[in-house]
Amino acid sequence: MQEVQVEPLRRRKVKRIAGRTLFMLVAFASLYLLWPSLTEVFTSWRSLFEMEPGWFAAALLVEAASFVCIWHLQRIALQTKSWHPVATSQLAGNALGRVIPGGMAASGTLQYQMLIRAGLPSGRIASALASVSVLLFGTVLALPLLSLPAIIGGTPVAKGLAQAAYLGAGVFVLVLIGGILVFVWDRPLKVVGRAATWVLNRTIRRKHHVDGLADRLLHERDSLRVAFGERWKGAVVAAGGRWILDYLALLACLRAVGAEPNPSLVLLAFVAAAFLGMIPLTPGGLGFVEAGLTGLLALAGVSAGAAVVATLAYRLVSFWLPIPAGGVAYLMFRHRYP
Repeated sequence: MQEVQVEPLRRRKVKRIAGRTLFMLVAFASLYLLWPSLTEVFTSWRSLFEMEPGWFAAALLVEAASFVCIWHLQRIALQTKSWHPVATSQLAGNALGRVIPGGMAASGTLQYQMLIRAGLPSGRIASALASVSVLLFGTVLALPLLSLPAIIGGTPVAKGLAQAAYLGAGVFVLVLIGGILVFVWDRPLKVVGRAATWVLNRTIRRKHHVDGLADRLLHERDSLRVAFGERWKGAVVAAGGRWILDYLALLACLRAVGAEPNPSLVLLAFVAAAFLGMIPLTPGGLGFVEAGLTGLLALAGVSAGAAVVATLAYRLVSFWLPIPAGGVAYLMFRHRYP
């Protein structure tokens, strides 16, 4: 009996190791293919000293404010008034997620463990962090709508950016309609849950029967309702502020290098770069964002040289500087909660 139990454990271990190895190989292959774009961006670091310091300082300030919006949003979802555990755990988790491939899961796990150490209920933490992620994702989908009036009004725009705007607007409308339906009506979630159960039980999960998925979806929906409650308006404002301030940091970096493109077109480039940053193959979308944002800013009317330096400056304030800040935040957290 023991040998029978050990064999499946060995197979699962081998599959897990093989999966991780394959993931790392894909990550390294991605970095190899993106290395020329990364090199082009990083070799422009001397140009950072030629930027207008006032605009670069503004980029740092608004980027810091965007993190404050995330902390406020998480405080609402966690139903706590304390800033310290929320801010330090978010910074530490964010830093960890940016130094390892596929770090989003590790980021959430670290913040979850730190908030438990701070004394918050585990069930509330899980639903709150999931609710915040859903709201932030839905908010970034809505940003292309802000550019549509300018495009419809006749603003010259590259074909790729225009398609991104229309696609983003269409996806947002669909997500909004779907979100409203599942929040006010149980039937759509039940149908989705039953359909997913049917597919799973006849494909990849045939040996381990899946049951009760529809009920779990309804439970998660109710958790979203409870997470924000009567403060949902403040949560929406904080989620919007997180992305708008991040976008303003990119605009400030562009002004710091002397570029003055159309803000509506830059917004489309920013949204596309935000989605590139969610690609889990490299830490924080490293390489994907640099290559994509540089090219998208060129489509928005920014010269090639200015686009490279602005991208480097923006990634410095939004990606690289928060990593050491996360290390400091972790030490501050451990000092208060040893």
